[in-house]
Amino acid sequence: MIGTAIGTNAAWHGQQASYFIEDKDDHIYNSLVKAIVEHRLLPGSKLPEEALAETFGVSRTGIRRVLQRLAAVQLVTQLPKRGAQVATPGQGEAANVFQTRKMLECANLPQVIAYCREEHLLAMEQIVAQEQQAHRDQDGAAAIRLSAAFHVQLQAIAGNQVLTEMVSLLTLRSSLVIAVYGSPWQQGCRCHDHSDLLMLLRDKDSAALADHMARHFDDIVANLRFDQGANETPDFAQIFAESGSRESL
Repeated sequence: MIGTAIGTNAAWHGQQASYFIEDKDDHIYNSLVKAIVEHRLLPGSKLPEEALAETFGVSRTGIRRVLQRLAAVQLVTQLPKRGAQVATPGQGEAANVFQTRKMLECANLPQVIAYCREEHLLAMEQIVAQEQQAHRDQDGAAAIRLSAAFHVQLQAIAGNQVLTEMVSLLTLRSSLVIAVYGSPWQQGCRCHDHSDLLMLLRDKDSAALADHMARHFDDIVANLRFDQGANETPDFAQIFAESGSRESL
């Protein structure tokens, strides 16, 4: 286990820590976060309370609570008389999300290097290996999840929980940006970039690591396409069939 707690996206990228105290809404919340981050629920998708309540076998009041939580982390927008939908970041927001990530993650790298131990490197290598396998398998959902896990866990090495939480939330918003503006082949980050970053971390080359990380984010933004079309209405029953047991609130 690396570093400190790593955030609201803990459930979807397979780690053990989380920000929120576990409660009866968490299963639905985590299922929706996972579907949004893995691009199974695309930006602009409507999230009607009645349909979600039927899908999960819960009350509309319970769904409303979950949607409010998702709105608080800017994954969902709620409009009067129009209901909730998956957030669609504008072009300016899209650029700002990655600019902010670049500033935060690059600035924290000296601390990451200072606290990095062999067990951290081994855990990071495992994430990279799983990400590479996901790309070989053309498993886009896993590639997105593991790409975010790499960045969050890298920052978690430094032990700054506040910064790690911020990065974790930003990875969620990054996924929305890529869902809207990413090229068809763009699923998370390029895994060979992560291999290069890990090599520089092992060498404790702070300047080169920060430079490579900055270029990594610049390349992501350079490959965004700001001419994407609208998304279709989702089939909740199909998307959440894997959720298994239906819960009551």
